[in-house]
Amino acid sequence: MEKRHQALRTPRAAGVVGVIFALLLGTAIVLVRLTLPEDLDDVSKAWISDTSRRDTVQTALGLIPFAGIFFLWFMGTIRARIGDAEDKFVSTVFLGSGLLFVATLFGAAAAAGGLLAAADAPGSASGPQLQSFGLDFTYGLLTTYSMRMAAVFTLATSSIGHQLGVLPRWLSNLGYLVALTLLFVTDSIAWSELVFPLWALIVSLHILVASLRRRPAAPTPSP
Repeated sequence: MEKRHQALRTPRAAGVVGVIFALLLGTAIVLVRLTLPEDLDDVSKAWISDTSRRDTVQTALGLIPFAGIFFLWFMGTIRARIGDAEDKFVSTVFLGSGLLFVATLFGAAAAAGGLLAAADAPGSASGPQLQSFGLDFTYGLLTTYSMRMAAVFTLATSSIGHQLGVLPRWLSNLGYLVALTLLFVTDSIAWSELVFPLWALIVSLHILVASLRRRPAAPTPSP
């Protein structure tokens, strides 16, 4: 009875934490995109001295650690759902890409935080090259490395979901399309990295709705 109860709770947990992760990461990406310029042209050089824009970046940086935590919970509940049916190769790719995604995401947040801290240091006003390096480093980690790992995670999750029948075919195909977008588009088209939290939101809502529709079988009365 306990194992069956746990099997019923696991999809719900995956759905809930997945929704929270998607909302947190999506909000953080939007705030960073609206605040940090991709290039330091003559118009955008003053962004770092704008108090309101810096506060917006700080808010985004404060959301990212919690997004990473909920993503790890999301991974854990999905692995618990897979159980002994997991394919060792795919599950290894699933776990490794997820951990690397969180690591590079945290690295991008640390780079942006370091950029803000450097702006307050003495003599920082004469260092536009430092600002340019910080921006390039932050966007490089976010759009190139972090999103590539998100693409691999999306592929692995879609494959696992299709093999075990946890995800419908259309949702698995959507995951493959999202993975291709993250692999080949994010470093050239702004805002395209939002497809990852959007995919995570759709998958989580599907898992959550499917688990709420499921009803536990009535216990058989003892003779």
